[in-house]
Amino acid sequence: MERLLVAQTGFLGDVILTTPLLSTLRRELDLESLTVLTTPQARPLVQDHPAVDSVLVDSKREDDRGFLGMLRTARRLRRQRFTLTVAPHKSFRTALLLALAGIPHRVGFRQSPGWFFYHRTAQRDTDRHEVERILCIMRGFGLEPEACGRTPYVAYHSAIQTKAQRFLDEARIAASDPVFIVCPGSVWYTKRWTTAGYSTLVRSLARHYGRVVLCGGPDDVPLAQEIEKQAQVAGLLNLAGRADLQTFMALIDRARVVISNDSAPMHLAVARQVPVVAIFCATTPSLGYGPYSDNAVIVEKKDLFCRPCRRHGGPSCPRGTEECMHLVTAHDVLAGVDKLLRRSALRTAPTSHSQ
Repeated sequence: MERLLVAQTGFLGDVILTTPLLSTLRRELDLESLTVLTTPQARPLVQDHPAVDSVLVDSKREDDRGFLGMLRTARRLRRQRFTLTVAPHKSFRTALLLALAGIPHRVGFRQSPGWFFYHRTAQRDTDRHEVERILCIMRGFGLEPEACGRTPYVAYHSAIQTKAQRFLDEARIAASDPVFIVCPGSVWYTKRWTTAGYSTLVRSLARHYGRVVLCGGPDDVPLAQEIEKQAQVAGLLNLAGRADLQTFMALIDRARVVISNDSAPMHLAVARQVPVVAIFCATTPSLGYGPYSDNAVIVEKKDLFCRPCRRHGGPSCPRGTEECMHLVTAHDVLAGVDKLLRRSALRTAPTSHSQ
């Protein structure tokens, strides 16, 4: 039986999209244990996953940054006596770290800059969704992505529901109130739809649809505060910087629809099987990071020749126009919300049978 380490220290969205691989590895391999190595920020995404036994943290941008930090992490991994490691994160640092840890059997992607550190490599298809690209690593075990479960999934401890409910009670959001979660943030500026757009959206949702909850991490607090100021909506619940990642998952479960940029909340909604309207500005779904769900609507301006300008967006518009952000309207986004609500109504409507 193998002591398996899965090394995924990418962005939050990358970790969410790796969860089908975790389930597949647990099902297909004879494992004594499955441990995930990830970032401190991503730990809540996998610590309660049913396929995962334990989580180790690589603070590669903090305490474990630089070569000496990597050596410290490698020593910690060596003490765990892993017998097998799988690296869906195709960075050179990851490949070198796992080699320094002395793990005797290492599987990674042929396209990794550190491919020569692996004992087995798998071909990563570039023309697939990222969920399937990650699952291409199973070719190292003789399995194609089509033979794998491909549904992202994140879990949280049941006690978290109580914490989420306290926030809703604080805002006097009743169990019968339709809730719409709006996530305006992103690491990359050109992935963010405009503040004015979100403010108009929040006003319309509150006036015609139900209660609105603004969500985001600590870095999103100024943006959420500006949207709240511009929207001037009574009863708006702004939880940016207040709700941790697992509490956010529990809040998502309460939502009728989640509205998000091309960022981690979009993938979290998919992983909790909640309808999502995904707003794409500088990036496009063709890059392989769209919502991996049939219960999602993508809002974008397809006819802009400059999209995508970069793989992950960027800090500024290369043309200086920001058209991909400004040409998306609140009407476009609300049309997506309407489409998902109609679809949900059809799914829950009772089926009539003729006699």
